[in-house]
Amino acid sequence: MRGFDPATRSGTVFCDDGTVVAFGAAAFDASGLRLLRPGQRVTISRDGGGVITSLALAGFPLPGYPPPGSAPAPPG
Repeated sequence: MRGFDPATRSGTVFCDDGTVVAFGAAAFDASGLRLLRPGQRVTISRDGGGVITSLALAGFPLPGYPPPGSAPAPPG
């Protein structure tokens, strides 16, 4: 997490390749989170155009993933 504005519920993230990508209130609202802090690791989901559609704290599943009715990933 690069930055987050609680008033607008939007912010920016650093991707693993060093690029900075912005997310809007809709992506934050889909996360179910209340607040994000700079430096927190997050996982993001993007649409076909590269827009962040949801995010979650690293290690937690993204909202709506895996899709309902899908089999869980095998261990290991």
